[in-house]
Amino acid sequence: MKICVINGSPKGKLSVTFQTALFLREHFPDCEWAVIHAGQRIRMYEKDFSKALQTIQKADLLLFSYPVYTFLAPWQLHRFIELLKEQKVDLSGKFATQITTSKHFYDVTAHRYIEQNCQDMGLKYIRGLSADMGDLAGKKGQKEALDFWRFVRYSVENDLYELPRTAENAAQPPEAPDKRTDKKVILLTNAEDSDTALAALMEAFRDAFPFATETVNIAKFPFAGGCLGCLKCATDGTCVYKDGFSDFLRSRILKADAVVYAFTIRDHSMGASFKIYDDRQFCNGHRTMTMGMPVGYLIVGDYAHEDNVRLLIEARAEVGHNYFAGAAQDAAGIRNLSARLTYALDNGYVLPQNFYGVGGMKIFRDLIYVMRGMMRADHAFYKKQGFYDDMPQKQAGTIAGMWLVGSMLANPKLQKKMSGQMSDGMLMPYRKVLREAHWCRDKE
Repeated sequence: MKICVINGSPKGKLSVTFQTALFLREHFPDCEWAVIHAGQRIRMYEKDFSKALQTIQKADLLLFSYPVYTFLAPWQLHRFIELLKEQKVDLSGKFATQITTSKHFYDVTAHRYIEQNCQDMGLKYIRGLSADMGDLAGKKGQKEALDFWRFVRYSVENDLYELPRTAENAAQPPEAPDKRTDKKVILLTNAEDSDTALAALMEAFRDAFPFATETVNIAKFPFAGGCLGCLKCATDGTCVYKDGFSDFLRSRILKADAVVYAFTIRDHSMGASFKIYDDRQFCNGHRTMTMGMPVGYLIVGDYAHEDNVRLLIEARAEVGHNYFAGAAQDAAGIRNLSARLTYALDNGYVLPQNFYGVGGMKIFRDLIYVMRGMMRADHAFYKKQGFYDDMPQKQAGTIAGMWLVGSMLANPKLQKKMSGQMSDGMLMPYRKVLREAHWCRDKE
């Protein structure tokens, strides 16, 4: 596979984000890697775009690599994409994905910007990797990068990509003849008897999906009432209602390996019966007890134009740190959902949380910490999961170091001496990672 890395950082080779691309190149030498330093050389490409275009046309996959600047990609990469679009070349059939680094502040809007522009150009877009700036320096971040690239290769090999929101495909997905039973997969729905279109969509998914599924209709559960906001579950983990929902949730849903939600859009939501289900699992909303579980959706309705429903679905998965395998409305969507869900179940695949997940959980974390005297069950869960470990007041060493660097930068003489050295110094931990990766490759 021929990869074209489009490095959108104005720092060029000194970009922190670009180190992840170099790390992947070390671990996957069977791929052919080429690099365009679009961010650093944008003025050159404004004068002559021909060399960049030649490199892009030879590639099977474009890998956009950039830091998130103010909600989106840096200006230099914006300009490069404008220049690329002006060429009016046919890129259909090629794949594209992206790697970003940031503190996850609105990385979602940056990623969607690249996704939409890729689809404009006919590229088959694969969901990208949004990493924290320091992730690559740790083993967890390195594993996430390698897992991401393995999934990218799997997607290219199986022609899996994000379908444009208006795409429709009436072809029938392939049937999976022998159903696997080594994983527990719940098909959770609120289907009414009149939902014939939803019934047909669920049946098509069951036929295509290689795992046996258990269908649970939440609309038939005998709820005694909706959440009262009494916070009893936050103190001792139990619900004030005695209708059996807590046992049902813990014994059937939370013990599943994956959940696929199936619904017809009603009143710009999943419907009232799903809302009572969501509200009553208030404890799971705070404690994210399904972390790592992949989820998918089967949807009937005008999902392409229901922006809030889409936001709810994606944000719910991110806050819960679930792998979002996709939302299917037709045969093409079912094929993608089935393949992605199978991959996630077999490989334990999950991406790092983006702005929705990181921001949402930090709001919860701060709330639970302040209210820990009352919300004792939540507090115990947060301590066990290490959610308090990155609180600012616990990073005394980093804070002291930033005061020192800030004092040096405030001195004009020292600032002049340090000019150009800051970026180089930031790369020190990543160079060690790359040396180790190169050593491992040579040993193989």
